[in-house]
Amino acid sequence: MKKKKRKSDPHREREASKYERPIVSREYILQFLSEQPGPVKMKELAVALELEDSQDREALRRRLRAMERDGQVVKNRRGGYGVADKMDIKKGRVSAHRDGFGFFIPEDGSQDMFLSPRQMCKVMHGDTVLARLAGQDRRGRLEAKIVEVLDHCTSQVVGRYYFEGGVGFVEPSDQRMQRVIVPEKADAGAQQGQIVTVKIVEQPNSHYQPIGEVVEILGDHMSPGMEIEVAVRAYALPHEWPDQVVLEAGKFGDRVADKLAKGREDLRDTPLLTIDGEDAKDFDDAVFAEKVGNRWRLVVAIADVSHYVKPDSALDQEARLRGNSVYFPGRVIPMLPNVLSNGLCSLNPQVDRLCLCCEMMIDQAGNTQEYRFFSAIMSSHARLTYTEVGAALDGDPGMRNSLGDLWPRIECLHAMFKAMRKQRAKRGAIDFESVETRIVFGPEKKIEQIVPVVRNDAHCLIEECMVAANVAAAKFLLDHDCPGLYRNHEGPPPDALEDLRSFLAEFGLKLGGGGKPEAGHFAQLLDKVRDRPDARLIQTVLLRSMSQAVYGSDNVGHFGLAFKAYTHFTSPIRRYPDLLVHRAIYHLLQHGSAEAFIYSVGDLQLAGQQCSATERRADEATRDAVNWLKCEYMLGKVNMQYAGIIVSVTNFGLFVELDDIFVEGLVHVTDLVNDYYQFDPIGHQLTGERSGKTYRIGDKIEVVVARVNLDDRKIDFLVAEKPATAHAKRRRKPKPKSKH
Repeated sequence: MKKKKRKSDPHREREASKYERPIVSREYILQFLSEQPGPVKMKELAVALELEDSQDREALRRRLRAMERDGQVVKNRRGGYGVADKMDIKKGRVSAHRDGFGFFIPEDGSQDMFLSPRQMCKVMHGDTVLARLAGQDRRGRLEAKIVEVLDHCTSQVVGRYYFEGGVGFVEPSDQRMQRVIVPEKADAGAQQGQIVTVKIVEQPNSHYQPIGEVVEILGDHMSPGMEIEVAVRAYALPHEWPDQVVLEAGKFGDRVADKLAKGREDLRDTPLLTIDGEDAKDFDDAVFAEKVGNRWRLVVAIADVSHYVKPDSALDQEARLRGNSVYFPGRVIPMLPNVLSNGLCSLNPQVDRLCLCCEMMIDQAGNTQEYRFFSAIMSSHARLTYTEVGAALDGDPGMRNSLGDLWPRIECLHAMFKAMRKQRAKRGAIDFESVETRIVFGPEKKIEQIVPVVRNDAHCLIEECMVAANVAAAKFLLDHDCPGLYRNHEGPPPDALEDLRSFLAEFGLKLGGGGKPEAGHFAQLLDKVRDRPDARLIQTVLLRSMSQAVYGSDNVGHFGLAFKAYTHFTSPIRRYPDLLVHRAIYHLLQHGSAEAFIYSVGDLQLAGQQCSATERRADEATRDAVNWLKCEYMLGKVNMQYAGIIVSVTNFGLFVELDDIFVEGLVHVTDLVNDYYQFDPIGHQLTGERSGKTYRIGDKIEVVVARVNLDDRKIDFLVAEKPATAHAKRRRKPKPKSKH
């Protein structure tokens, strides 16, 4: 093996600027290893690179270990290091399935690979591993073999404690997780069936299940509020404030000092007002509009969170860790402590607040012709609700009178909104029809009813104002070439688009735009099918063809809203990306150069990936808690018959949403009687081989509640034999049905 001189390293100057005692760079190590006929042991590598000093060799050891963690190199059983790419080894994440198998999801975006139950014994859901292709399984799927576990991502598990056969264990609430063994002295006194949090003290391997100790007893299975406590811990949501965060937040007091108005525009006499839901406690946006000639002047004032939360402070680090506030039914886990989220950073009525404003001039066609950003001090003139404003806009004279001097301001906002709404339609933004629901609790936090949230013009008015401000913020960053964080929504991927066109062809429909349809083509199709009986099916398939919106440092536009650039600016109390955008805007307002901004494009890309992940985590956690609540609600309704609608069709059955109560359950394909049913993934339907009977999305159906499993968050339905003649009826004894 030939020696390589350190002076040959093209990155030596960079390394010298970062370290007092620099060694060769990662890039040079990879280049060297790739030129060797096989893996190289560390001692041989140190000699070849002329690293003779013990400190240099220790630095090399640490660097190689870091490169292992990052999946750049692999250490074999003989201690030799090789380049992972050359050894056909990839870094990726483990995605477990409740039935014991799993999938290896490569970090480079290549095809997922199957992990057998035997491979899954040594890992848990979410672990980061190195794996290589092991061949194909009997079903022709690519199968992976785990080479090394780089990072065990699960340190705690929440679930129910049991003691059976002389062994204590916890069955995780997330069924993708392995059972955790709990030694007798580590059970903390937990009782049979109680829900506990268990700390993993020994990770799983090929021979043993994970071992843990109980660190928290949450309580009995059906205790009020338990669904949220479980979700918080199952999804590792940060929910306790570190001491340093509490200390920092407590230094601001409870009012805005007069001296803070210096250097800010004074909007305290401008009748800005907030319009939110009845149960809202944090108000991060206020609006005002007036007619100026033949245009409208719109001011969107947003709470100035960046004044209080400084980069790299304890508050900032905790906010970034959380990524966003999490809204459970009846409870919020905020991104910022209450002294800020519900206090100084909440635009409460009749108190001074600091804000960052976007002022826009809107023309008669609803276009933003001019905009500017500025810092200000304001005092909200009123806290209004969507219900109040919506009723006034619908013509309720009593509500209009109760609004007094504010009513003309709302009329002005509404006139501007109607122009903006026309522009939205002209632009081709996609508006999917959906029903949002709200859970109404009775005594002891039990569901009393589930009611639809009806959107009115007040909701839409505020939404259009916020969208306009977000677009202006994105344009402001782009116009100044400043690194920023964008809310990106790409169009449908090619394979989804191909499936969509095949589906539409069966209904005699066509999506315009060829290989690159625009949002307007989707909007036109939705408008065309709106009155068809199969409209829900078509809308569902269109929606599922869409990509997921994410945060990124490179602007790619927002397909659904039909904007070339879009960001999130309007909710810095509850979204960390908005706070980063505020910092960028302030940097530019202070005449800072793009190059001098504290965040690089790479920094923001990492932040975007993390914030996208915390957003998904919040969605999954709230969905889990809501599913628990809905299952609990349905426990007393077994054998009841309901009318519903098919909302999803899979190869294993039909998902049905019940009318009026908005609870979803499954009719398993084996419970569809008197026929064998084949799944058509393009047509999104199940069809009987003999009868020709079809079930597809949007079909009306009557079902009976067969089973409710609270642990699995599952509700099973059976297709009713006869339609109900009145309201939901209780059936005394459902007849057993043959399964085909």
